[in-house]
Amino acid sequence: MTMRKPLLALMLAACCSLGTAHAADLPPLAHKLTMQAPKPAPALKLKDIEGKSHDLAKLKGKVVLINFWATWCPPCRREMPSMERLSQRFKGQPFVVLAVDVGEDVDTIETFTSQLDTTLTFPILLDTRSHAMRAWRVAGLPTTFLVDKQGRIVASAIGGREFDHPEIVKTVGDLVRK
Repeated sequence: MTMRKPLLALMLAACCSLGTAHAADLPPLAHKLTMQAPKPAPALKLKDIEGKSHDLAKLKGKVVLINFWATWCPPCRREMPSMERLSQRFKGQPFVVLAVDVGEDVDTIETFTSQLDTTLTFPILLDTRSHAMRAWRVAGLPTTFLVDKQGRIVASAIGGREFDHPEIVKTVGDLVRK
């Protein structure tokens, strides 16, 4: 019985330290997307934080990176700056990033983005009731899909990514040039 108290204290200390861990203390983000046989992407039509409607069907002819995320998710928070760098890398080319926030309101998202060192220029879409998340069969956050110019999912990833890593840049670049 007396062994439980020290064990409980140790577990609580470990949990609390995770909340205060610095980015340098966390494992690196992954840098690969899992390629898959092309399959039609589900519909995705949502409004962004400014009220503008975005429809994946109208983006045929462009490669689209769709990232399902939330502000409370540590890897989601960490990957946002690299997603912006990837977006900027392909600026002016047929490439679009859509960040789909799941279940949060505009104020929460704007509070988070205002704390970033990077200004995000890609649209942040609102999936307040998680309908898109269910349609896309997202099992965990963050989850990313890469959609080709024909509107087919060709790659995906579950978990945080370093989107401006050379491997991901090459994957996106190859699709953009096709």
